[in-house]
Amino acid sequence: MSEADLLERLSAIVGPGHVLTDAEALAGALVEPRGLYSGRARALVRPASTAEVSAVVAACAAARTPITPQGGNTGLVGGQIPLGPEIVLSLKRLNRVREVDALADSMIVEAGVTLAEAQAAAERVDRLFPLSLASEGSCTIGGNLSTNAGGVAVLAYGNARELTTGVEVVLADGRVVNALSKLRKDNTGYDLKDLFVGAEGTLGIITAAALKLFARPRARETAFVGLKDPAAALALFRSARQHFGAGVVSFELMPRIALEFVLRHAAGGRDPLGAAHPWYVLVEIASQVAGGLADAVAEWLGGAAEAGLVDDAALAASGEQRSAFWALRENISDVQKFEGGSIKHDVSVPIGAVPDFLAEASAAVLRRTPGARIVAFGHMGDGNIHFNVSQPVGADKAAFLAEWEAMNAVVHAIVERYQGSFSAEHGIGQLKRELLARKKDPAALDVMRRLKAALDPEGLLNPGKLL
Repeated sequence: MSEADLLERLSAIVGPGHVLTDAEALAGALVEPRGLYSGRARALVRPASTAEVSAVVAACAAARTPITPQGGNTGLVGGQIPLGPEIVLSLKRLNRVREVDALADSMIVEAGVTLAEAQAAAERVDRLFPLSLASEGSCTIGGNLSTNAGGVAVLAYGNARELTTGVEVVLADGRVVNALSKLRKDNTGYDLKDLFVGAEGTLGIITAAALKLFARPRARETAFVGLKDPAAALALFRSARQHFGAGVVSFELMPRIALEFVLRHAAGGRDPLGAAHPWYVLVEIASQVAGGLADAVAEWLGGAAEAGLVDDAALAASGEQRSAFWALRENISDVQKFEGGSIKHDVSVPIGAVPDFLAEASAAVLRRTPGARIVAFGHMGDGNIHFNVSQPVGADKAAFLAEWEAMNAVVHAIVERYQGSFSAEHGIGQLKRELLARKKDPAALDVMRRLKAALDPEGLLNPGKLL
């Protein structure tokens, strides 16, 4: 089948207005947010239903034309960018909330529903869908599941895989796997959903998902805490879990330099405490009991201060102040670009090893690149640290970024010694593909390759990503 014939066939499936080939229409789909990867595509195809996705994939399979599925294009490892020339399959028009079942604490949504829309659908029936990311206004459920997204509430609710009970998937030949189970218990053979969640569109294209809902908390307290070092933060985390158990929803660690970057470059930011502190945590605690939480959190923080764990703290007195606290945390990644080049690492280590990892990795980086500014922040409650390294003041940006792989080697070697992961929540994509091939257990990597060969023998689904 010629390219012209294929595009005509795709136009017949989705409508001519949804097969885009001009450069201007394609531009936004061919580069990712950090500008690290750009690609080429034959067309951007926008189906509006699972049936249309199935027909598009079958047509591409017949023409042996590769497909790159794409959701909100917010991924940070290049997994959604075509190597080219491919068909970019946009799932944004699959945007229906098919069902919300408050009694079963479940909802079924299509892949193009944004995370914020899914959260709002749950809220309308007084339920909570707890997955929460800075990009939730534009990232989509399909992308969240394909990368097994994490976010700021993993320690209380789990990541995307743990929030999913079933999926609907289009296979490489166009067949549809309907595994949209809402059941919490279903032992009828292999759990197929776990093949596709986290597979980055290399085994099949997720078109819909059944997601878990939870009771909405009746009380929530958010504290911005200043402390001396990550060891104190770890002790404070253990204290919080001892006092509030699963009520500890978020526990975010950040250094003073990260806060300074935000205050310098993000509009409206204010230092939340009266004096500067070397480290901070943003902790959020929730309860199903409407009254008494504020007093309990204040009492706990007072005790932590007496024990020498906390130097200062502020409790959010309103929803606006809570949002301001969170803006300080969520703006960290974006503002780093104003400080020059930034070499970024999305790593995880056992929670108890976080302070030692930070000290060892920081020392190793500074030995290699004196003057480098270490902006290590993230989800201390689940051991996921974004160990980012900003260039020394006045350094040449291009020369600094040319050291990306060498800097990775320094940091990842320490991660490996702590039996951690070089990809905690962002996925593999293009950025870490070669690293996966070197670091993954050989037997596990062989199983992954066999699965890919079995489900996509022609290698047409998201080629050049992950494997």
